[in-house]
Amino acid sequence: MCSIILRIEESGIFIAANRDEMLNRPWAAPGAYWPKLPGVIAGQDKTAGGTWMGLNRDGVMAAVLNRHGSLGPAPGKRSRGELPLQALAHPTAEAAVSAIARLDAGAYRSFNLVIADCEQAFCLSGLEQGVPVVSELGLGTWMITSGEPNELKLPRIARHLPKFEAAAWKKWSVLLADYGPPEDSALSIPPQHGFGTVCASLVALPKDGVPSWDFAAGAPHKTTFAAVTLSL
Repeated sequence: MCSIILRIEESGIFIAANRDEMLNRPWAAPGAYWPKLPGVIAGQDKTAGGTWMGLNRDGVMAAVLNRHGSLGPAPGKRSRGELPLQALAHPTAEAAVSAIARLDAGAYRSFNLVIADCEQAFCLSGLEQGVPVVSELGLGTWMITSGEPNELKLPRIARHLPKFEAAAWKKWSVLLADYGPPEDSALSIPPQHGFGTVCASLVALPKDGVPSWDFAAGAPHKTTFAAVTLSL
């Protein structure tokens, strides 16, 4: 269960995310791996070839998360890792949402796809039937894991959303590193049963300035963040 948090302000959109995955699933840190998508920087899932999170030269960010009970691939289903790449082929979040919202959600296991630029942010929920459900995220702080945005019945959101709401975005790296018990609501998950938090990101999409991406190539409670080189 991955986590993404967004602070949507008049000055831009600011994002933090932890990626939780099977520890034996190989991946590569954000880079330019897709020649047919010039200007796209994203992490690469080496198993299916897609990504969990990326940024394009127009300042559009896209990240995909699994919904409840849908970890891993399934026979007959397309890889959800292709969804952020499809979104990043567009120059604005709105254009990306318009395209993704027409897809057959039944072709994928269930997902949450978060798309944002400096102006707007959206969560698209694929429920394995029909087309994705689109929710625009308004001003404020949003946390998305395996269910609906700010779904407080989920232990991780109930525990951590108030902390993110109260903290300045520049302090969010500390909050991402919270690995304390209880296990069902820890944000940075230590290895357990071959699963855990494998990396973390901090992305800034300011209206007055250029995008930035700081990346921790490991669980944020034991790995430092470093700036990603963006060829935007």
